[in-house]
Amino acid sequence: MTTLSIAEARNNLAETINRVSYGGERVVFARRGKPVAALVSADDLALLQRMEDAEDIRAARKTLREYDRNPAAFKTLDEYLGERKAKA
Repeated sequence: MTTLSIAEARNNLAETINRVSYGGERVVFARRGKPVAALVSADDLALLQRMEDAEDIRAARKTLREYDRNPAAFKTLDEYLGERKAKA
C-alpha cells in the first residue's frame, strides 16, 4: 500500500488513478502524516460493500434469533420514540 500526501496526490492524480485501477494498488492519502482517505479500485470497493452487506445480514439474523428467544427484551418503535421524547 502506498501513502501519498494530499499535495502529491493532487500533482499526480491521473497517474495515481491508473496505478489503482490498472495495477490494483491501494493508495492512502495523508495530511500532516495522518491517513485521511484511501483510493481503491472499483473491484475492491465492490468487495468491501459485499463484505459489509454480509455483516449486516449476520447482525440482523442474530437479532432475529435473540428476538425469537426473548421478545419481551425488545421495545416497540412507539416505546422507543416515547423514551426519546421524554429525555428531550
